[in-house]
Amino acid sequence: MADRMTTLFSIIESPNHPRFDALYERLGISQVKLASQRKALQALKSMTPDWIVAEFFYGFGNNYAGANVSNLDVFLAALRKQAPTARTIVLVSKEQAQYVPRLAERFRIHAVLTLPVTEANLEAVLRATEAP
Repeated sequence: MADRMTTLFSIIESPNHPRFDALYERLGISQVKLASQRKALQALKSMTPDWIVAEFFYGFGNNYAGANVSNLDVFLAALRKQAPTARTIVLVSKEQAQYVPRLAERFRIHAVLTLPVTEANLEAVLRATEAP
């Protein structure tokens, strides 16, 4: 058993982000709810998460299509430096799933789940491999 509790960042940027508070509690995971990428970046300065659960939003018609692919690029770049062993679970709509491979070319992604995500879907990913 690990010396410290497993920490999971839930980056909740839309109403579509599923709420699995009971699942995290049952699995002994300490959930940190963050309402934006900016707040997640701020939290990353003082905490080292084991897991990240965040929605993917492709950047249509803005800088994302050039320098960045999505809303997650800046956070994942910081994560690579601050918490390189953290595992990222990306939640994506069916319509935007085609763009996630572009993000995966740049950053390590542990799992991609298509919305709507069930508790069983997420639990299977969290249990398949132990957090570092």
